[in-house]
Amino acid sequence: MLRTFDFNKMPVVEVVNEILVDSSKRGASDIHFDPWEEFMKIRIRIDGQLIDYAEVPNIIKKNLVTRIKIISGMNITESRLPQDGAIKATLQDIPLDLRVSCLPTSNGEKIVIRILDYSMSLAGIETLGFSEANYKKVLQMISIPNGIILVTGATGTGKSTTVYSVLQRLNKEYTNIITVEDPIEMEIEGVNQVQVNSEIGLTFASALRSILRQDPNVIMIGEIRDNETAKIAVRASITGHIVLSTIHTNNSLNTIERLLDMDVERYLLASSLEGIISQKLARRLCPHCRTKRKATHYEKELFQKVLHRDINEVWSAEGCEECGNGYKGRIAIHEVLLINQEIRDALSEGASKEELRKLVYQAGVNTLLQDGLEKVEQGYTTFEEILKLIELDDDDLSGENDLRSAIDTARIAIDQKEDEENKIEKEHQEKTESKRNVSAPAKMNDSQIINAVE
Repeated sequence: MLRTFDFNKMPVVEVVNEILVDSSKRGASDIHFDPWEEFMKIRIRIDGQLIDYAEVPNIIKKNLVTRIKIISGMNITESRLPQDGAIKATLQDIPLDLRVSCLPTSNGEKIVIRILDYSMSLAGIETLGFSEANYKKVLQMISIPNGIILVTGATGTGKSTTVYSVLQRLNKEYTNIITVEDPIEMEIEGVNQVQVNSEIGLTFASALRSILRQDPNVIMIGEIRDNETAKIAVRASITGHIVLSTIHTNNSLNTIERLLDMDVERYLLASSLEGIISQKLARRLCPHCRTKRKATHYEKELFQKVLHRDINEVWSAEGCEECGNGYKGRIAIHEVLLINQEIRDALSEGASKEELRKLVYQAGVNTLLQDGLEKVEQGYTTFEEILKLIELDDDDLSGENDLRSAIDTARIAIDQKEDEENKIEKEHQEKTESKRNVSAPAKMNDSQIINAVE
């Protein structure tokens, strides 16, 4: 149901404030202002899904965009180039910390507002949804005196939340923590945070060189984006520092390959890399209305092949007044690799991808699919969410766990089930139509009977 605003009576300032506050109350992570030819459509992203929120007529569109650009510190006279801004304010007693991006399109300027929520980071590592085994690995990782720890995943998978949670744990009186970020998403008391400014030459690489002369214990790099940053980060971790960073890869094995592609020397990577945390976000089942249902054949088969467990029931989404569609919030699916001596030796000796895969996934690593299915069994999310989330190439299981075959079987079964349901429904409609025609024959007049006989 689209929300309507009376633009004739309601000032644009109040409209913008109401959109920001209402989106925050609904738990949205992003607000999209999409310019169409006839109007501007506003959509909000809740639990990873974009939903329609409101429509703005074209006569109001320019005023709305201008208001957002003013409060986010953008140049209102520039409409041909992309711009970035930020909003930090308290509206209706709700503190808002927003990141704003403006992009020129053929129909006008598109604006996306990211709503930053620090509640998960402030709550601590233990609230991030790690399994007991993965949680112990993470604690072991961050207790090392030096080395590099990487948090990996696609955009919007909660990497920053995990990194900030680790920083909160490491933030003690006797530690000197320095971060290099673009932008600084969360201000932490007691942590020295540096904002990257490439226009004046303050890049990740140049900032890192200066940081090493600041006697740091812990260095956090917002993101490893290029070869130079990767090399300096690795060398910094060897010289006695804990280095935390994020990188856009899907899993542990891909992360190692990505760093090697960035021309990081194998012997340096082998001696510096301590751990990799890969994650994705799945929609969390609403605890008020979730129900159990009988597991299908393909679900039983996948659980048996991946987890070696026999299941008869799985949780499913229903929908209630609390959630609307059966889901409320999101939960992280993790893959945590703690580097052991065998992996270090294989890295330094130039082992092939196949050899590394065997070593990585034989080192007690729960893959993303395994962790996801365990959360399905525990009732945190649904089987459909995990199947949609995990791509075939993202999860490497070797040997008897024939993942590709298992998921292909599952997807074929889903398609067959849908085809059967459609076929049954079509046959039912045809039978109903046939009965209706038989029970109510059409009456013909005399001329029609004569024509029919002739």
